[in-house]
Order: sequence, then structure tokens, then C-alpha cells
Amino acid sequence: MGVLNKRIAVLAGDGIGPEVCQEAVRVLKAVSEKFGHEFTFDRQPMGACAIEATGDPLPDQTLEACYLADAILLGAIGDPKYDNNPAAKVRPEQGLLKLRKSLGLYANIRPVTAYEVLLPYSPLKDARIAGADMLFFRELTGGIYFGEKGRIADSAYDHCTYSRFEIARIAHLAFKAAQNRRGKLTLVDKANVLETSRLWREVVQEISPSYPDVAVDYLFVDNAAMQLILNPKQFDVILTENMFGDILSDEASVIAGSLGLLPSASVGETAALFEPIHGSYPQAKGKNIANPIAMILSAAMMLEHFGLQQEADLVRRSVQVALDKKIVTQDLTPPTLAYSTEQVGAFIAYCVLGGAVEGLHKKNMEVGMSTVI
Repeated sequence: MGVLNKRIAVLAGDGIGPEVCQEAVRVLKAVSEKFGHEFTFDRQPMGACAIEATGDPLPDQTLEACYLADAILLGAIGDPKYDNNPAAKVRPEQGLLKLRKSLGLYANIRPVTAYEVLLPYSPLKDARIAGADMLFFRELTGGIYFGEKGRIADSAYDHCTYSRFEIARIAHLAFKAAQNRRGKLTLVDKANVLETSRLWREVVQEISPSYPDVAVDYLFVDNAAMQLILNPKQFDVILTENMFGDILSDEASVIAGSLGLLPSASVGETAALFEPIHGSYPQAKGKNIANPIAMILSAAMMLEHFGLQQEADLVRRSVQVALDKKIVTQDLTPPTLAYSTEQVGAFIAYCVLGGAVEGLHKKNMEVGMSTVI
């Protein structure tokens, strides 16, 4: 792959979003410096900060910037002001749903990996999770989140609807991913109760013969939730609908030891968005303690999307060096041994640039690592 020129919309969002986004951009600048690529960063408001500024969680200007971009980096959205007010008519999450729908981001892809060095930080036993490595494909623009909803007197309803087309397009992506991994796909549904789940199962069974090198199994969602804890190593690619995927991928996040380690991609026919799976963590806002690794790994997924596999692999290796050397934030080590958000991001960028990491001490970080880029 030659030198690329890419325009990236950066929606830093709320809470810790701006802090972790800053470190992902720092690492991407290191990549561009090392490999000669040209990345243009277009920063736009979204979420609670956009509501405060414009009254709209996804202003037209922000959406237009996303249409013009080659990819989108999203930090995090959400604010307690809206979470704690069920009567609020305008919410940050409405902007995210609108963005997904407007850009046709129908597939959410979440890798979950148990890093060996971090096994002690998972609430599950080491022997149970060591070697776990799975990839979630969650349908993102259909189902109960987007169905007709409302209230009649003292009753409320949320309709769940799926079409054969919506299921097939993400199923093909999941099968192709399984072909490039360990050749196993698990469909998670509730086909013993839900008509939409029965359609999911029908479509996957129709598609399966086109991928003879992929073994397919089927789990009801309640059993899948249990199996994720009992034996997470059994899973390779997990395919599921919107709400089930939302819940199960968050459940699986504990395997990695911290929400701060898990990236994700949301892709459509022409657009792609990359974001960490964690929320806006408002309690940590402005304290320089948030873990930027999930955001940085999301940027690595973006590089992969651009066809820059060598660059993506280098970012992931640099993250692994940081983990191995315990250059991590306080969610992964006692506060007295922890590094700041900025220091972790700077160290990873330093590794990307080819900086020598042997003999690096905390003192070096404190006196200048944050200015390496």
C-alpha cells in the first residue's frame, strides 16, 4: 500500500471522549510521520456538548463533515444531566442513533481479547478466560431500538422488526470474517420465542452453504450469556441482532479486564465509524486518568479499514509493549504506579515511531514523554 491521503472526522464527544480522542490522534500522527501518510482531522461537536451549543446532539454541520470524511473517530457521548432526567426530550444518544441510520452503519464489529498480561484484572478465573479471542457482529440499524415505539394510556410498546435483507448483509460480513479466523460462527437469537429470531435463523441457514469452510452453531441468547462466562474460549465469531449484541458484547468486555481496552467499528456500504465501547465516564472527565487504549485500538481498526495492515499491526504491537511494560492507567494498576492518559498515549506513539523502550523509567515519562509528538 502506497502513501495515502485521508480525511478523518473526529467527534470527541463528552466526558473523557476529548481526552482519549486526543491520544488516538497523537498515535495516528505518529503513523503518518513514520509512513508518510497524510491524515486531515476535522473536529466536530456531537452529543451533550452539541446539545449545549446548538440544541441538537448531531448538528447538520457535523453530519455533513461525516459524509465528506473517509472515516470517523468517535470518542464517547453521554452526560448525567440527561441520564438522570427521563423527561428530557433531547438526548445525546439520539445523535448516535441518527448518525448510524444516516450513514447506514449497519454492522458493529467488536473484538474481545483476553490479554495474557491482564488476566488478573478480569473478575473471571485465569484458566477460564486465557486464550479467549472472539469477534462480535452486531446488527446496528434495525430491531427494537429503531422500531415504532409509543405509549397508550398506561401501556408502552417497542416494536422489533427485521427484513431478510438486513439480516443477510451482516451475515455475509460475519461469515467472511470467520473464514479469516478460526472458521466458526455462532448465531445468537431467541428463536424459540421471537418471530424475528426465527427469520434470523432461516436466513443464516440459507447463507451457510455458501461458506462450507465455516462451522455454524446456534445458541439462544440466555444460554449464550451463560456460556460467555462458563467457557468464553469456545467462541470465534458471534453474530446477533441489535439489542442482544448490545448486551452480550458489554458482558464479554469483562473478559478483557477493562472496558478501556475494547475497540469497535461500525461499518456500512460507504461509511465507517470507529469508537471505543466504553461510555463517557463523566466522573473522570478532565482528570487525565482515563484509559486511551480502546480509542487507540479503534484507530488501528480504522487503519485496517484503509488497507494499512502494516500500520495497524504496528499500533497493536505498540499497545502490547505498553501493557507488557505496565505503562497503563489506574484501571489496570494501583494509582501509585499508574500513568496518565496523556503519558500512555505518548508512550504508544513513541513506540510507533520506533523509539527505544528498553530502560524507560517513570521519571522519563514525567519529564517529557507527553511532548514526544
